Amino acid sequence: MIGRLRSTVIDCPDPHALAAFYSELLGLPLVEENSDGDEWVVLGGPPGHQPRVAFQRAPGLRAPDWPDPARPQQFHLDVTVDDIEAAEKAALALGARRLPGEGEGFRVYADPAGHPFCLCWD
Repeated sequence: MIGRLRSTVIDCPDPHALAAFYSELLGLPLVEENSDGDEWVVLGGPPGHQPRVAFQRAPGLRAPDWPDPARPQQFHLDVTVDDIEAAEKAALALGARRLPGEGEGFRVYADPAGHPFCLCWD
C-alpha cells in the first residue's frame, strides 16, 4: 500500500451550500473549513476514521449534464439507503433533482450543483 484515501473533493461554486446538502444526505458533520468559510469545507471525521467529503470553490465550473457526453459526470457517489422512497423524498426536499437512469437497485440524481449521485439499495 502506498497510502490511504484522505478525502473525496468535489469542485463547486458554493462549498458551504453543497456541504450542507451532503451533510444532511449522508449524516456527516462539518469538521473543517478555511478561515473565511468560502473556499474549502470538509465533512466527516479525522483522516482514516470515516469517510471525508470535501468541497472546494471552483469559480466558473461547468456542471456535469449527465447523460450528455459533452459534459460528462467525471465521477459520482453511490449512497446506500434502507428505504428508497423515503430517501428520494428527503433528497429532493434538500434540493436534489432526479436524472434519467435507474436500474435494479439504484436511481440517479443531481446534487444542487449538478453533480450526479445514486441512491442505492440492496
